Amino acid sequence: MAAHHGGGSGEAKYRASLPGDATTKVQQPAARHNPHMPAARPVNVVVRALKILRALNRQPVSSIDTLHKQTDIPKPTIVRLLQTLESDGLVKRAPQYGAYYLTSEVVALSSGYHSEPRIVEASSAIADALTQKLKWPVSVSVHDGDAMIVRYSTIPSSPLSFFHSTINMRLSLLSQALGRAYLAFCDPQSQEALIELLTHDGRPEDRDAGSAADIRRMLAEVRELGYALRDPRVRPESSTIAVPIFEGARVVATIGLTWFSSALSTAQAVERFLPPLKEAAEAISRGLDALS
Repeated sequence: MAAHHGGGSGEAKYRASLPGDATTKVQQPAARHNPHMPAARPVNVVVRALKILRALNRQPVSSIDTLHKQTDIPKPTIVRLLQTLESDGLVKRAPQYGAYYLTSEVVALSSGYHSEPRIVEASSAIADALTQKLKWPVSVSVHDGDAMIVRYSTIPSSPLSFFHSTINMRLSLLSQALGRAYLAFCDPQSQEALIELLTHDGRPEDRDAGSAADIRRMLAEVRELGYALRDPRVRPESSTIAVPIFEGARVVATIGLTWFSSALSTAQAVERFLPPLKEAAEAISRGLDALS
């Protein structure tokens, strides 16, 4: 019996002398066989791909530099991951910007997919073709609170551009053609709510918009004409004409074309640009239906 107790005492002394992590290792082996335990190490390439997808979902178009800043993933790795995602149809490249955006295929992955990538996907080639034909820059914008935001522009491929870039530029709903085209064709309830917001907003660019009644009259005229023009008091050196883009019965975006005011009168521009602009908007609507 003494020998038995002595052996137990020796084992106790030995275990007491082990470092804490070693003691843990002695006590844990059976737990490693638990089928419900998560994998000890995640698959790094999958984690990185998911990071890229999440980052792409934060903005409509993302450059490699933006993705690098948001994920801390090395740029060569980002390029390889984007090429893989592109080959699988989840991501598409916008060559003129050297940037990437999600395609509608990501809707099969999660409910986090939103409409803006679909609008860019459906409109980019059509807008590019319009600029190739007419030479003037074309922009596609979506509604965001008290303004429209440019989400696609053909400025890089137009020889007659006014800005280096207008991507993510916020435009007034009351004075800009792209904004007026949206506000005039959105549903009455939303229109009234936006008019109420904008008349109390006090934006300097909108100070000449007039009263709520004046705004309603302007929007009624836009609806009757089927297109909107920029307020000529805003950057008079150029002009813009815009029309709505519908998905079903709902306006989801607007498309506009800008020209030098000295090159064409408003009447000449409407006659020349309105028919192809409306055709482009209708083609984008069909593209959105196909992506649904």
